[in-house]
Amino acid sequence: MPPQPIRVGIVGAGANTRLRHIPGFRGIDGVEIVAVANRTPESTERVAREFDIPHTFDSWQDLVADDGIDAVLIGTWPNLHCEITCAALDAGKHVLTEARMARDLAEARQMLEASEKHSDLVTQVVPSPFGLECGPAVRRLLDDNFIGELREVVVLGVDDMFRDYSAPLHWRQDAAISGKNVLSLGILHETALRWTPDPVRVMAQTALFEPTRPKLEESRYADVTVPDCVHVMTQLENGGRGLYHMSGVAIFGAGRQIHLYGSRGTIKVEFGDSEKVWVGHSSDSELRQIEIPDELRGTWRVEEEFVAAIRGEEPVRLNDFATALRYMEFTEAVADSAGAGSAVALPYPG
Repeated sequence: MPPQPIRVGIVGAGANTRLRHIPGFRGIDGVEIVAVANRTPESTERVAREFDIPHTFDSWQDLVADDGIDAVLIGTWPNLHCEITCAALDAGKHVLTEARMARDLAEARQMLEASEKHSDLVTQVVPSPFGLECGPAVRRLLDDNFIGELREVVVLGVDDMFRDYSAPLHWRQDAAISGKNVLSLGILHETALRWTPDPVRVMAQTALFEPTRPKLEESRYADVTVPDCVHVMTQLENGGRGLYHMSGVAIFGAGRQIHLYGSRGTIKVEFGDSEKVWVGHSSDSELRQIEIPDELRGTWRVEEEFVAAIRGEEPVRLNDFATALRYMEFTEAVADSAGAGSAVALPYPG
């Protein structure tokens, strides 16, 4: 029996859509990408020609309303995720939206409410790619009590991607587009949540070292509205503690890492071209890198999971809207704590 046919429409065909989502959908039997709407009619036509997509729309509103589309992939900037998601669900479409979920917690809650209203439709947020490769192996170590009781977690996202202050304003530095997330904070916290208890208390500080950037398309300097760095201290549900350091202006920074320190041992994960896992017990003289066995090596299967959920073959695991809301609560708490100069308790009231 042939698989259930699924016709996908794309709103926003940026780099991740081209690199991952389009090839991912095209590798699944019975799935067809039938339509696209990009930022401008010209860019829409370019994408349609490049990927041989048969139908184009001048607006995302027209695309999500089309009866010839079963599911919508939202690859826009975060400022449109909530509006497009709610409209697509109201139009009877399954939704896969790019991360981050939304600009802020209020929008994320609106999306979750819309998904619950349309519980017959599949909704999914693209997960953090960090930890997909090594995640099953780290999970096995934790389940086997390798580190004992988790006492501390350290999350690092430290690089110099925004060190050049003469570079044009990036959309990630514009809160009207990217929202309250700072650098890699949300995406790395999402990864950490796969391995650690939730935080129940957050204390944060931020800094903005260069307040303006060139905005070339308008021939002027524009305000930077997202911090260059953030430091966060957390208290976990189990009584453990967390420490986060995010920076986009650190020369020779540590890159992206997560460290898990327990009563019996340590796990250190480094994210780069490949994911490296280092482990050690108190009796060891130093950390040692482990080889991840093939049976515990994860892969990117976002589009496969989305389609399988539509066909009723498996649930969405990475990430349903309720899971994504957890990291949205965290980034909101960090922003509120930094703004108020005081600790914030989690979870926020519903």
